Amino acid sequence: MTSIQTSESGGLRRALSGLSVVDFGWNITAPISAKWLADFGATVVKVESSKRTDPVRTMVPYCKGISGINRSILFHPWNAGKYSIALDLRHPKGIDIAKRLIKWADIVVENFMPGTMEKLGLGYEELRKVNPGIIMVGASLQGQKGPHAQVGALGIAMQALTGFIYPLGWPGEPPIPIPFASTDFMTPVYIIPAVLATLDDRRRTGKGTYIDISQFEAGVSFIAPELLNYLANGQPQTRMGNHSPYASPHNAYRCKGDDRWCVIAVFSEEEWKSFCGVVGNPPWTKETRFSSLLKRKENEEELDKLVGEWTINHSPEEIMEMMQSAGVAAGIVESGKDLHEDPQLKYRHHFWTLPHSDVGEFTYDGPPFNLPETPAEVRMSCPCLGEHTEFVCREILHMSNEEFSDIYQAGVLS
Repeated sequence: MTSIQTSESGGLRRALSGLSVVDFGWNITAPISAKWLADFGATVVKVESSKRTDPVRTMVPYCKGISGINRSILFHPWNAGKYSIALDLRHPKGIDIAKRLIKWADIVVENFMPGTMEKLGLGYEELRKVNPGIIMVGASLQGQKGPHAQVGALGIAMQALTGFIYPLGWPGEPPIPIPFASTDFMTPVYIIPAVLATLDDRRRTGKGTYIDISQFEAGVSFIAPELLNYLANGQPQTRMGNHSPYASPHNAYRCKGDDRWCVIAVFSEEEWKSFCGVVGNPPWTKETRFSSLLKRKENEEELDKLVGEWTINHSPEEIMEMMQSAGVAAGIVESGKDLHEDPQLKYRHHFWTLPHSDVGEFTYDGPPFNLPETPAEVRMSCPCLGEHTEFVCREILHMSNEEFSDIYQAGVLS
């Protein structure tokens, strides 16, 4: 039987120690939100079922190329720090157990289609009867109500709907989707402050509440420049590839090495002079066609070619260091290998390596924010499906041996 992990590891306080969370979420949005709460000390129980697993558990790539319900590389980082109970919510006794978890919890998170939790008998109105102080987060695609609330979509479709990919791509060519579900990663940024605000309200009033989060609206808020351009000028943002209307050169340039790149962005004339100094002030930097931002924009294709002829002779690390030292914005286009070796991420202890019973050592992300007095900690590796079922039933729900045996034999815990 697993023992409870303390939220006071190493004598340090955890900001959310004592907070209890039930995570009904799947895919990305709700699981990430619950994971961040766990990182700061909350006790999180993920409700799963072998009969209807989280789809991400079966998504490639698998760790070391070996398939398995507990080996998806995508599932691991979004579910670390949680306990997993296998619970069949289609079984009446499964719903009873879920409600007992709700009675124990402070927060419930889910990101199903609107109405799904109500059909299960686990809608907010039902849960508040069990626990009047419960805070429930419904992170649906377009909100719980409205003409499109029942429209289903994943990943690329949500990118399209929010307008996020419209300005991405090259002039005269179709939009280029980002190869991951961008809105799923944007939404937790809003869920966490909403949860903290309602916790404060509950502290003052004693009442719980329902948080209706729209992934659609969360995504739209990230394209403010495109919205403002339309409101001010009556036209959508055009596709410009890697270019910017306010800077030149502004692109990703090939560097020395196998598929190595560095981005450089020059906005002001002062930065242009510094850039020219870094590249050695070759004759072309003094030509009239590059003497102002307007002229550089007019001759941008030729300028990019000349910049690339210089960058190909240097590593991206060298270019970034030289440009940054001169006050010019530049950054390495990092691969997964680069990120795990990045000295800044290492210094901030962003990655946590923990043992996992199925895949061995695995590296997890910490949250992208930290609190010096109550720091985050990835306390447990991602759970195997149903790994903590007995622990949750006995230690959290305080079931007797007889009760646990009965519901286990009835197939509820599967």
